[in-house]
Amino acid sequence: MLEFLCLSNNKIKGRVPNWFISLYSLDLSHNQLEQSLDQFSWNQQLDYLDFSFNKITGGISSSICNASPIEYLNLSRNKLTGIIPQCLANSSYLFVLDLQHSKLHGTLPSSFSKICGFRTLNLNDNQLKGSLPESMSTCFTLEDLDLANNQLEGTFPHSLQGLSNLRVLVLRANKFHGPIENLKTTYEFANLVILDISSNNFSGPIPKVYIRKFEAIKNVVQDENEEYIRGFTSYDSVTITTKSIVVTMEKIRTDFVTIDLSKNRFEGEVPNVIGELHALRALNLSRNILSGPIPQFLGNLTNLESLDLSSNMLTGMIPTELTNLNFLKVLNLSNIHIVGAIPQGKQFNTFSNDSYKGNSGLCGFPLT
Repeated sequence: MLEFLCLSNNKIKGRVPNWFISLYSLDLSHNQLEQSLDQFSWNQQLDYLDFSFNKITGGISSSICNASPIEYLNLSRNKLTGIIPQCLANSSYLFVLDLQHSKLHGTLPSSFSKICGFRTLNLNDNQLKGSLPESMSTCFTLEDLDLANNQLEGTFPHSLQGLSNLRVLVLRANKFHGPIENLKTTYEFANLVILDISSNNFSGPIPKVYIRKFEAIKNVVQDENEEYIRGFTSYDSVTITTKSIVVTMEKIRTDFVTIDLSKNRFEGEVPNVIGELHALRALNLSRNILSGPIPQFLGNLTNLESLDLSSNMLTGMIPTELTNLNFLKVLNLSNIHIVGAIPQGKQFNTFSNDSYKGNSGLCGFPLT
């Protein structure tokens, strides 16, 4: 009568007995399994499967969809190859699909179910190509979409703006290109709290039409109980750059809010609508071709812990308003054309003398 079995975080090797797949819920994550997926006989009652952090090889056969009611499928951090079966995108049961950190190639499934039920779709760090299918816009329940570190291309996927539940959107390190500003915007990313489109080839002005509608980033949430964004039965994870380092957050606090537009070709001045995003913890606009002065309104973002404006064409003096950022731990203004004296007082007094370096800018790191 066994239905649920968890043997994660062990040193299990060898073949997985076929009777394991007759369970309702199976967790063999963080082991040393090397078995190919096509050696399983998938049953029709499995609804939860976690084989993440193993050494599983081979492709993902469409036979896995014989487990028709499967709701949670995590095969991440294995040695999987081949393509993503179309039948996974056709499923109306699948809530979480995590295939990150593998060697999957080909394109994304060409179409998603009209009754798509995804809450989490994580395909980070594979070798996927092509564009995002328009049908992904039918996944109205989607909360976490991570497609970073692939070879996806095309313009910014405006069709995703209709996903009102989307909280995490990560398109980092792909081949997306072109301007994002869309005057025909009819919906909004109202619940978005993490946006990372860095290391692409986006151009034109920073898209203030979208930013103006980032309601969840405007409103500060006091998270004294350290609550986390939670996916279906497990906490989502995301890899981001914050405070000048790359980190993988296995749990995402609900009050952790970040925007990363770095390493693109955005131009023009920093739009004043960014000054309304009071919940921001990290803002990275580095390595673009932004011009004009460093905005005074950045001093209104009093929750900021990390601010990176480096390697742009910004000019003028450092606004004294930045000293009001009492939580600021990393400030990078290197390789821009600032002049005049460094403001003194308040938070700037926590930066060490050694952190102000170079003739082309300023980097600040706190003493404590």
